[in-house]
Amino acid sequence: MTLAEGESVISETIFENRFMHVPELMRLGADITVHGGEARVRGVEALHGAEVMATDLRASVSLVIAGLAAEGETTIGRVYHLDRGFERLEEKLGACGAEVRRLKGYEDGH
Repeated sequence: MTLAEGESVISETIFENRFMHVPELMRLGADITVHGGEARVRGVEALHGAEVMATDLRASVSLVIAGLAAEGETTIGRVYHLDRGFERLEEKLGACGAEVRRLKGYEDGH
């Protein structure tokens, strides 16, 4: 949605902190506003690599996807969230042609 033409609206009615990762997506250049349980995403021309921090499992995988779509390099901290739900993600994405690597000492966000 961050790269799609136009505006998308996402409504969340179950988990009140679902949009905690929006500021991290915005660091990549996404145009997102959140009001209560609703996020409005306006597509941009391009996302740009940045240092971001994962907040939970779903957020972390959305940052990986956005980072892959971004121009330049993206570094994601606190990737231990990914390990709870995605086995060998770097290997699987690499098999699709993605350039993904785990940086020693960066897993916890330092």
